Amino acid sequence: MTNPWEIAAVGLGIAYLLLAVREHISCWYAAFVSTAIFLVLFWQAGLLMESALQVYYLGMAVYGWWHWQHGSREDGSLAIGRWSARQHLLAIGAVVLLSAASGALLSRYTSAAWPYLDSFTTWGAVLTTWMVARKLLENWLYWIVIDGLSIFLYIDRELYLTAALFAVYVVIVIFGFLTWTRHYRAQFAGA
Repeated sequence: MTNPWEIAAVGLGIAYLLLAVREHISCWYAAFVSTAIFLVLFWQAGLLMESALQVYYLGMAVYGWWHWQHGSREDGSLAIGRWSARQHLLAIGAVVLLSAASGALLSRYTSAAWPYLDSFTTWGAVLTTWMVARKLLENWLYWIVIDGLSIFLYIDRELYLTAALFAVYVVIVIFGFLTWTRHYRAQFAGA
């Protein structure tokens, strides 16, 4: 039987991502409520790092809303930016190191399910959520990897609707990348 709270969280999660693709600031409201629900669901499922991630997401929903509201352009909006290859290498290296450390700690001191994979998807999502809040184009590519791996975690924990949500996310993320790429290029065409 599907949990009605999981249904609500999934619906709001889809709303968040579709609104983010459109660069609509209300995406952060949907993110906040969805995150609050997922916090409880993941804790109950024994995904401790995913639960901790939801606390971070709550803060990032507020930060993202504020940052998008008070952007850096003259009109108050936030332009889409990009990172250099060096910035990507440093970010990916940090995610791998943090994942190894927290995975080892979880493996040794808790009964967490899939401690290394849970850690990797969590630390990757921490970075990538910050990238969304800063409107960095490559966030969409990172999400493809994170969401794809998360599907396995959720199926293993019998959160089937959440796994389906992340499968939908992978598809939406591809469209998000294509949409933001067009907007990114248009920024320079209009300049």
